[in-house]
Amino acid sequence: MGKGGLIILGLLAVAGCSSASSAPTAPRIVEQARQNQPVGARLPQTDADMCKAGELQWLVGKPRTEIPVPVDVVNRRVACTTCPVTEDYSPYRLNIFYNQQTGIVERVSCG
Repeated sequence: MGKGGLIILGLLAVAGCSSASSAPTAPRIVEQARQNQPVGARLPQTDADMCKAGELQWLVGKPRTEIPVPVDVVNRRVACTTCPVTEDYSPYRLNIFYNQQTGIVERVSCG
C-alpha cells in the first residue's frame, strides 16, 4: 500500500473514532430513560420476596412444630440445615430450614 493509502486509512480511523465518541453510550441512554420514568413504571427488583418469606420470618427461633401446614405444598420446602436438598433455585419456593438436633427454625428464605 502506498503513502496515500495509509493517509486515507488514518483519516478514516480518526473520523470513525470522533463520531463514535460524540454519540451517547448505551448505558447512559438506559440510565436517562430510567430517570425519566415514574416510580410505578420501573421494573420490579430481582430480590423481591416472590415466595413471601417475609410473612413467615416470625418462625425463626420457634420450634418446627409451629410451621403452619400449607394448602399448596408444591412451592414449600421444609428441611434441616444439614439435610441434603436439591441445588436448583426457584424464587417462588419458600424454604424453611431448622436445626436437626434442636428442631428450632433457623432460616426462612426464597429459593
